[in-house]
Amino acid sequence: MQENTATQYQFVIQNCQNLFRKKNQDYGTSWRILRLSSLTDQIYIKAKRIRSIQEKGVQKIDDGIETEFIGIINYCIMALIQIDLANEESFNLSAEYVDELYTKRANKNWELLANKNHDYDEAWRDMRVSSMTDLILMKLLRIKQIEDNQGQTLVSEGIESGYQDIINYAVFCMIHIEK
Repeated sequence: MQENTATQYQFVIQNCQNLFRKKNQDYGTSWRILRLSSLTDQIYIKAKRIRSIQEKGVQKIDDGIETEFIGIINYCIMALIQIDLANEESFNLSAEYVDELYTKRANKNWELLANKNHDYDEAWRDMRVSSMTDLILMKLLRIKQIEDNQGQTLVSEGIESGYQDIINYAVFCMIHIEK
């Protein structure tokens, strides 16, 4: 099963990265101006829309929940890149460099996913997309609390691991939707 998960993960990430590249061509790295809290809020908006559509069973804007999950993945990777570039003052980065950073973060996230997937025996395959949406929202509320505490935690994982878990849940949702 692990090989299948690897292939599915790469497929989802490849689609996300392709859209990210196109938006980078259109907008450049304007997202670099965003603080982590702003990225967290953007991800939160997308997750709330998914939950709203799931609960109402109807949507009034054409973009489906798949588009929102892609946005969640890409905004999380932007946030992780922002963490990596915390001391980098330049907002204008080359497309090649940004693509390299994206790939690095996606690969690092795969390592985490593969390890957790091994330990949890792919339990996500038996989960509902709605449950994973709720878990994404919970992780976002945790991240917001950590941000409000200026990044300080007593015993909890930090913001970075929260973003990584959100990426994994969003990828799992995309895999479920693709079935």
